[in-house]
Amino acid sequence: MATVVLTAVGTALGGPIGGAIGGLIGNALDHAVLFRPKDRQGARLSDLQIQTSSYGAQIPKLFGTLRVAGTVIWATDLRENRSRSGGGKGQASVTSYSYSASFAVALSARPIRAVKRIWADGNLLRGTAGDFKTMLGGFRVHGGGDDQPCDPLIASAQGVALTPAHRGIAYAVFEDLALADYGNRIPSLTFEVEADPEAVGIDTIAMALSAGRLRAEDVGAGGGRIDGFAASGADLAGGIGPLVEAFGLALEGGENGAGLSRRETAMAVIDGAMLCRRVNGRAIDPVERSGAGAETIPSVLSLRHHDAARDYQLSMQQVMRPGPGRTESGIELPAVLSSDAARALVLDRLDAAWTGRATMALRCGWQALTLEPGMTVAVADTPGLWRIEEREWEAMALSLRLRRIPGAGGTPPAGVTGGTSIRQVDAPHGPSRLMLADLPRLGEGLASVPQLVVAASGGAGWRSAMLFLQGEGGAVVPAGRSGARAIMGAAEAALSPGSTLLVDEANRLVVTLLGEDMELGPAEPAALAQGANLCLVGRELIQFRDAVRIGPARYRLEGLHRGLRGSEWAMASHAAGDPFLLIETAALRDPLASLGMDGEVGGVVRMMAIGIGDTEPAEADLTLSGEALIPPSPVHLTARPDGGGGWTIGWTRRSRNGWRWSSGGEVPLGEEAERYDVRVLDGAVLIRRDETVATAWTYDAAMVAADSASGHAAGRTIELRQIGTHALGRPARILVMT
Repeated sequence: MATVVLTAVGTALGGPIGGAIGGLIGNALDHAVLFRPKDRQGARLSDLQIQTSSYGAQIPKLFGTLRVAGTVIWATDLRENRSRSGGGKGQASVTSYSYSASFAVALSARPIRAVKRIWADGNLLRGTAGDFKTMLGGFRVHGGGDDQPCDPLIASAQGVALTPAHRGIAYAVFEDLALADYGNRIPSLTFEVEADPEAVGIDTIAMALSAGRLRAEDVGAGGGRIDGFAASGADLAGGIGPLVEAFGLALEGGENGAGLSRRETAMAVIDGAMLCRRVNGRAIDPVERSGAGAETIPSVLSLRHHDAARDYQLSMQQVMRPGPGRTESGIELPAVLSSDAARALVLDRLDAAWTGRATMALRCGWQALTLEPGMTVAVADTPGLWRIEEREWEAMALSLRLRRIPGAGGTPPAGVTGGTSIRQVDAPHGPSRLMLADLPRLGEGLASVPQLVVAASGGAGWRSAMLFLQGEGGAVVPAGRSGARAIMGAAEAALSPGSTLLVDEANRLVVTLLGEDMELGPAEPAALAQGANLCLVGRELIQFRDAVRIGPARYRLEGLHRGLRGSEWAMASHAAGDPFLLIETAALRDPLASLGMDGEVGGVVRMMAIGIGDTEPAEADLTLSGEALIPPSPVHLTARPDGGGGWTIGWTRRSRNGWRWSSGGEVPLGEEAERYDVRVLDGAVLIRRDETVATAWTYDAAMVAADSASGHAAGRTIELRQIGTHALGRPARILVMT
């Protein structure tokens, strides 16, 4: 007796190799090639997304283009960089630390052509243009050729004699990758690897994995070409098995050796003449039919794969069938497929499982000896196509076991989706833009030093920049990293003065932002009360209620709240091209505070920013006026005759420690003592000056007469300033006629 079996492994769908690939024992393909003793299991589909560094971890062979995590095969200890700053004027010095690392990641056990994009912890680290979003000293890709040299960085660290060239292994080397963005650790990396210039056929994959001993033909629509595939496993069956399972391939023998196929036409017809009706003189029934119940077939079948439209992330297509049964099954395919192609495969596999419930046993004569396991045949007077799964010769008769397979089927409807993904902007970092601002205190409480902030920004691909403070002697001191990308731009036209008491509906502010992707939006009254949509235009702080997009990167801002935090003095100084900055805490940094330094009013601050895309540093300078130290001007000025020929001037105090509405109560004083500087002016000429501790002052008849006798005009301006702890406040003025 001799038996040749088309091995079927696993589930009702044919197991890991689709019930098709198997051992033609003692036939065309060496048993040791397809079914060697089991070794360490290789990476599966989900493992391609997880970076490892385990000793002995299998490195997949990549075909086409795929996104893989790889395996860290070498790394240095973290490199620590220290910088010390501050320490002046009795302040403690500040020592800051930054870290970087150098490491190598193995990508493929088959040569590759290039590495395109790279993601770190899910965020884009390297763009399509080859630009990096984080600082690093160098980057190299070794393609995995048989003659590749050892990497110079690894050789310098370990010695040339101890450094393997890793020939046959494609790997990438990072030099001094800055780790600040990744919690001072090597991030989890994934790479878009291009192992082949275009889609790869299953025939190419089969030949490569079997060293030319396994053919593949007639493997489906488009020649069974896929955009990318990662092969791993303990043997050839494990490597190519996922493709065989997903595409429903069978293993066929022949004169040219073993091959994979999913023929949809009959290679032979078993007719009545081949059937054997008597064995050893005993009559037999040559045909036995059987079928499994519907409940043996999964009611839900899913296929997980990589989707290039979703940056090669995992995607899943799922199909449900009607009828009895509650089981679910799935196929994991470490390949790149479109959603439509994946759904077509799922429908095809579910159809094959449903059709394959029908089996048949035939008893044939010697004429059927040309039929081999794996062949697709037709049976006379029986509908459909059948695949031979087992052949047994016994008692001068040939027993064949067959399973029905689907014939050429229709095309499933297109237009399915693999879901949406949130993509980061893939654009070069570009040059940095830097802006310095001397602001009133934005939070509650009193400031004792100027409130300097720095904001940095750039185009759509800009992320951050390193900040540097330039001293008077030209020395440059690191001042940390910038904040998030700031929304900044410029006003197209000069903004006219408006009311600080009412919402300014008369004026509109049109601004052009740095990037078309920057957005401004409206804010409800409750949000405005909490500080939303606060911006700096020139030197004036403004809130806007509405933002209307009127073009690429252009907005018209309406419903303006003007002169906030005592900045009404800046209304008269607007000009076309005034810088615009949206005040967002995440985008602002205080460079002096980070260095343990205090700014001096009247001093000049010079800052530089250097980002990845800067060939020259961005520069900005500012003379500190100490806006946070200057008391705001008094309000509600009144001038009443005192009944004796003079005037009583009254006003209401404002405070740099009380910007919120106080429901009629007095705002906090905010200074060490309440004092006011009073001046009487004839135009720009100072007539007299006085000081008071009350919110009233009398310009009595004697003063009026003396000033008139000195030849000054009848119309005189009374100017009031609060005398603060650190600075003299801004003036408020009222005209009196003497």
